[in-house]
Amino acid sequence: MNIEAIIFILLLVDAVGANLMVYFGRDWYLQHFRTMSRWFPPAEGWAFYYLVLVLWVGSLLYRAGKFF
Repeated sequence: MNIEAIIFILLLVDAVGANLMVYFGRDWYLQHFRTMSRWFPPAEGWAFYYLVLVLWVGSLLYRAGKFF
């Protein structure tokens, strides 16, 4: 496995985690990260857009043959 695949997997885990937090853990995030939530409020649209972009990059890596 090369470095591009490792970075993609890390970004994919982050994007999925961001979507789970936005859709199911909004109250927990706002309660435990008060200062950070003022700068980075949870927004469904941006989290979904981030996931789509990460999946798009993954498809490009797959087409380039960078996986396995």
